[in-house]
Amino acid sequence: MSDLPLIQADRAVPPPPATTSTGGRRRRLRLLSRTDRVVITLMVLVPLLLVTGFVWLPAVATVLLSGTDWDGIGPLNEIDFVGARNYSDVVNIYPPFVPAVQHNLLWLAVLFVVATPFGMFLAVLLDKEIRGSRFYQTALYLPVVLSLALIGFVWQLLYSRDQGLINAVFGSNVDWYGDSSVNIWAVMIASGWRHVGYIMLLYLAGLKGVDPSLREAAAVDGASESRTFFRVVFPVLRPINIIVLVVTVIESLRAFDLVWVVNKGRNGLELISALVTQNVVGEASRIGFGSALATIMLVVSLVFIAIYLATVIRENRQ
Repeated sequence: MSDLPLIQADRAVPPPPATTSTGGRRRRLRLLSRTDRVVITLMVLVPLLLVTGFVWLPAVATVLLSGTDWDGIGPLNEIDFVGARNYSDVVNIYPPFVPAVQHNLLWLAVLFVVATPFGMFLAVLLDKEIRGSRFYQTALYLPVVLSLALIGFVWQLLYSRDQGLINAVFGSNVDWYGDSSVNIWAVMIASGWRHVGYIMLLYLAGLKGVDPSLREAAAVDGASESRTFFRVVFPVLRPINIIVLVVTVIESLRAFDLVWVVNKGRNGLELISALVTQNVVGEASRIGFGSALATIMLVVSLVFIAIYLATVIRENRQ
């Protein structure tokens, strides 16, 4: 009986106070040498300055210039602000704008409906560790490391009317890049060839991170491979799906190099990015008008980027 109060007294002793996160952080900082602090500061500061100088400041300047009629000549203090007139002119009295929007939407549809599912299909096949999968991964990803301008030259060997492989094989005489009724489809095939490898890599990385026990449980329940993928594996890849959606939208908006190499975005290959370049650095040199077009692209991109960031933040909080 005499031991019971002692046991209760021991239990009543409060545990030592836990170290606060702030205190632990301060101790870790004290353990760092001056050189380490300088290196960490530079690693944070240099990328921040680069992003600010090459991304955010030009973006803000583009938005501000979109409300002016500046032609790139003369001092900045003589710029006249015209408000939303450039946006009104883009929509109402600029003929290439509507075809450019239609072509960008068509580009997005082809990438999203054809190229993206095909890239996912290739990732599923390569995830099965088939023989030569390393070679196939390298071969399929190789176009991603090439610029779209170089891809345009590569596909010129296939599309050339006089010496192209396609016309030589089928005995045709189609001007794949010059005919406005077919050139948009020709360049989208070339762009999709590059896009497939990128999507394949993203989904392959996501499939490698799926818990094998999920597939084993589905197999025990008698589910087929296709049913297992669409009912079990695909929902797990939700973060990858969001990334793929954002990447596909941005790719459809930034499609510029290929059409510019072909015919500078004219004659059936009008895209918003090409119109921006034509007005900003072309013969017209309408900086304000081109900035309005660039701002429209920026707003559309930010919508999908915001969706992606919101999804990532929500996933991290769960």
